[in-house]
Amino acid sequence: MKNLSIVFVTLAALGWGLSGGIGGILMDNDWSPYLVSFYRGAVGLVFVFIWLLLRPGDSGLSNPKLWFWSLIAGIAVAGNFTFYFLSIEKSSVAVAATLMYSAPVFVYLVSFTLGLEKSTPKKWVAIVIVMLGIVLLTQIYDTGASDLNLLGVGAGLLAGLSYAAFIFGFKYAAPHGSPQAILSIAFTVLVIFLIWPSEINELKAVIYSPDWLLFLVLGVLGAGLTFILYIIGLNYTAPAVASIVAMIEPVTASLFGVFILSENLAGLQILGMVLILLTVTALSVYSSPGSYNNLPETNRRDS
Repeated sequence: MKNLSIVFVTLAALGWGLSGGIGGILMDNDWSPYLVSFYRGAVGLVFVFIWLLLRPGDSGLSNPKLWFWSLIAGIAVAGNFTFYFLSIEKSSVAVAATLMYSAPVFVYLVSFTLGLEKSTPKKWVAIVIVMLGIVLLTQIYDTGASDLNLLGVGAGLLAGLSYAAFIFGFKYAAPHGSPQAILSIAFTVLVIFLIWPSEINELKAVIYSPDWLLFLVLGVLGAGLTFILYIIGLNYTAPAVASIVAMIEPVTASLFGVFILSENLAGLQILGMVLILLTVTALSVYSSPGSYNNLPETNRRDS
């Protein structure tokens, strides 16, 4: 398993990157971001629930604390999926994926304010570099830039903050039960939250549409198989290595957007993307063991 762990983490990051591009294709086919997010989570729920049935030991389902923090994680992952696809719809896959990846920097700012993270000169330099990267990537300095959409930029940042909230929820739920139980509750919450904005008629229409296979692939690569692989792989992979491998996700999503969806990136946007990816990865690699951006250890006996 130790030999396969880095492969599992890599495959998970690759799948998440591809899911952004697949979501972009579906939205180009006039499916709403809410519907795309719903099916990504619904297919994911099937996978993690089967995982729970196969590994029911030490689930912690009788523990109220597990339910509370898993509920938080579920609301957060619903926000992450929805804001991510909204950002793709309003801007581009490359911008959305990179902005989501940069969100840990904004959590550092909140952590500094609340005294949860020690402020150091190196961290502030990194934050300034990421801010510069965001300015270049989003072209916010150019009021006439045709590709700039403030709603898309805002949604991308909210997707990242939602992801950070999911990490917090998962972190505090982990001591009280198994990862498969946490994810089963979280994805159930996601499905409940996204049924209403998705509209029942559209949900049924997917089943009979030519795009049903794309929705299935989206769910498998974007949630179902990838979350399982990532958590199992992370048990035997150093957090620093996992942080570096995670950069595959925004890079894959960006390449998908450029080469498959024909999205364009200016030279300064590419520079901004590189600044963000390298700086956030460095922050993750050199962060303290208890830092929020390292996922907690899971129940190795059961996962």
